[in-house]
Amino acid sequence: MTVEGGKTGEGRIRKGSYAAPALDKAFLIIELLANHPQGMLVSEMATALGRSLGELFRIVVVMEEARYLEKSPIDDRYRVTYKFLDIAYRATPARQLTAAALPEMQSLALTVGQSCHLVVIEGGAGLVIAREENPGTRGFALRMGASIDIVASCSGKVLLAFAPPAQLGRIIDRAELAQGRPIGRVRLAEDLERVRAQGYELRESPITRGVTDISYPVFGFGGDCMAALTIPFLETIDGSQSVTIAEARLILAEATARISQQLGYRPDNGVAAS
Repeated sequence: MTVEGGKTGEGRIRKGSYAAPALDKAFLIIELLANHPQGMLVSEMATALGRSLGELFRIVVVMEEARYLEKSPIDDRYRVTYKFLDIAYRATPARQLTAAALPEMQSLALTVGQSCHLVVIEGGAGLVIAREENPGTRGFALRMGASIDIVASCSGKVLLAFAPPAQLGRIIDRAELAQGRPIGRVRLAEDLERVRAQGYELRESPITRGVTDISYPVFGFGGDCMAALTIPFLETIDGSQSVTIAEARLILAEATARISQQLGYRPDNGVAAS
């Protein structure tokens, strides 16, 4: 995982202007466990981070007492708790965004018979902050909290296409750092211009056969793109889906327009009406 100011992760040390060793170790533990949802033993964390067991043990205990981590009574593995999610929702625009989006997402999933998920930019990646599963017996859905490729994914293309120009370059820089490889910016710019011109992205999933991703931007007060709402449309062989891809796209467009309106967006001038 990468963050602004230096790389972090298994066996790596964060670099910065100021040193706060205990706090830094806590952040490293959080980031490590985020990539191991099944949990880890303290000894496994120490090995992965290149630290001694004694260095991490007291920090893990304090984090458990503060309810940021929980220890499994079965295998003694530590996992991140939902306290982080609760704080993130209360401290960022995510709370207002999901409050406006979830009722529409529930209606959308019911109407089109497909799952949907809401994605925001987080560093150099996309982050799924809300999801609604297909109410039927078959469907395809991303898990809550999933990190997605901001450059290659359908949601990511929409987020980048409608990102403020001043921020776009920094987001791509972070994505390059996170992925550890250069990004073809000329081709990406062409893709983003196409998405921007048509107002959405629709394409076959590059990962899952039979799935067509459809994504529209959600705008907030002042016209900033706050999120991308995406339907991974699963087309069944027998054609039993309740709507076509074209119909699902139009329904998704209407849903994102209503969410944007609730967030204060007005398409005539990009700002909220007084």
